[in-house]
Amino acid sequence: MFQLRRFLKKYKLQLTIGPLCKLIEAIFELFVPLITADIIDNGVANHDVGYVLSRGGWMILLGALGLCFALVCQKSASIASQGFGTQVRNAMFHHINTLSHSELDRFGTPSLITRITNDINQLQLAVAMLIRLVIRAPFLVVGALVMAMTIDLKMSLIFLAASPLIALVLALVMHQSVPFYKTIQQKLDKVSLISRENLSGNRVVRAFSKQESDEARFDQKNDELAAAAVTVGRISALLNPLTYVIAQAAIVAIVWFGAQFVFGGYLLPGQIIALVNYMTQILLAMIVVSNLAVIFTKAFASAARVNEIFDTRPSVVEKNSKPISVDRNAPAVEFRNVSFGYADNGYALKDISFTVPKGASVGIIGGTGSGKSTLVNLIPRFYDTSKGEVFVNGNNVRDYPFAQLRGKIGVVPQTAVLFAGTIRENMRWGKKNATDKEMIKALQISQSYEFVSQLPEQLDSLAAAGGKNFSGGQRQRLTIARALVSNPEILILDDSASALDLATDAALRKALSQQTRNMTVIMVSQRVGTIRYADKIFVLDKGKLVGTGTHNELFDHCDVYREICLSQLKEEEVRNR
Repeated sequence: MFQLRRFLKKYKLQLTIGPLCKLIEAIFELFVPLITADIIDNGVANHDVGYVLSRGGWMILLGALGLCFALVCQKSASIASQGFGTQVRNAMFHHINTLSHSELDRFGTPSLITRITNDINQLQLAVAMLIRLVIRAPFLVVGALVMAMTIDLKMSLIFLAASPLIALVLALVMHQSVPFYKTIQQKLDKVSLISRENLSGNRVVRAFSKQESDEARFDQKNDELAAAAVTVGRISALLNPLTYVIAQAAIVAIVWFGAQFVFGGYLLPGQIIALVNYMTQILLAMIVVSNLAVIFTKAFASAARVNEIFDTRPSVVEKNSKPISVDRNAPAVEFRNVSFGYADNGYALKDISFTVPKGASVGIIGGTGSGKSTLVNLIPRFYDTSKGEVFVNGNNVRDYPFAQLRGKIGVVPQTAVLFAGTIRENMRWGKKNATDKEMIKALQISQSYEFVSQLPEQLDSLAAAGGKNFSGGQRQRLTIARALVSNPEILILDDSASALDLATDAALRKALSQQTRNMTVIMVSQRVGTIRYADKIFVLDKGKLVGTGTHNELFDHCDVYREICLSQLKEEEVRNR
């Protein structure tokens, strides 16, 4: 929590005014039992209606003023807590976007979503309670004790005995329940993970008729979450009965001994009523303190999770923000003795070296898990190499500012993702001011214009979140068009034509070769037909580069490539014609 106090700097006024107003309200509240005692002992006892009405008016005035101060405090708390939450959420979202793929892989999407929503909501609540109740509740406890002493020191001994007992009950209950709140947050992460997997992969779940097993998996984690919540609920349920037993016993003692003092002439009936009221105030304040303990326990657990994100530094960082000069005669891409490994998984790529000439078309092929996607992800520097260097236009990718490097490269990932909005808005992700002519050209090259032109709104047709209102092949073609709109120097197609039929795939390759002559095209695929006509083909096997050359050269001299070809084509179909 203390690490996040920087987000409260703008709200120093609210942090001062709010607690101060609540303190004044508490002072007014402490005077009410004294006025009540005065009304009983002087007004009611003497049958003086005017006196009762006069003191009643003072009570109404104190109540009205207390309400005004409470409203000011409430507004201050709302402004500060909501502003704090908004700032933390914005800062966290910004920070998440600075993290590299390695850190995002480590945390996982469900956990990040829970942290930026549920955890920050807990922090907002803690800030609101900090302003509204942190000063008021302890002040009421101390104030009620002091006011009881001003009435009678002997009777105040009952307060001094009851208050520590109530505090002890609170401490014991909190000690048992606090660890469960941290566990609940972790179990909530698991429920979020399963929920997200089920919703995003709903079609796969249905295709395999796995609804029941997925529901069982969700039920198990949800039951674990419920069990933890029930356990802490049972422990917390002891709080009110135990504290009320102690408080009611103290009230009985006040009435019992107070009656004797009244009969003895040491106290007045109104003073006994005032003492009972002060005991009730202490009880209610203690309950508030216990609730605050729960809220702040959750908040500290949430703050730790939020700070974990803020404390995580991206492994891929910019060396400078100024554009660097490039050698236009240098190769488009060059790998020099590159090795790369994911955390705790060994090397996914081992000692890779190759050169891609400017304007060439390159195919990358290999079996599943051979490192194809990993290799192309090193070019736009989504990850940094473990060993070796990657060059673009003669410069090490580590020397480029992100904007300059990624401005040169158009990436079409394996998973075709469209964002909620119109097709036009999606096309302008790579170039904000792209004209309709540029977008239509990109759609034509990607073989998308035929179906887009048949839509009622054409470019202004809506795309659902994730592009779910389009088929898999349509989504892939639209994402290729989105990359082409910016006319990148290097276009990376990471198995992005896997959902296309052979005719459309062939038409796409033909359009790319004819209309992107100055563009370096790197195609990753498991289909020989997609990359067989590339100027150069790189063959990967278990993270190693085992073959480089044209289709015919590799078929004759590379066993891995030959095996892939023969698994997909008949031998008489393999030779380029």
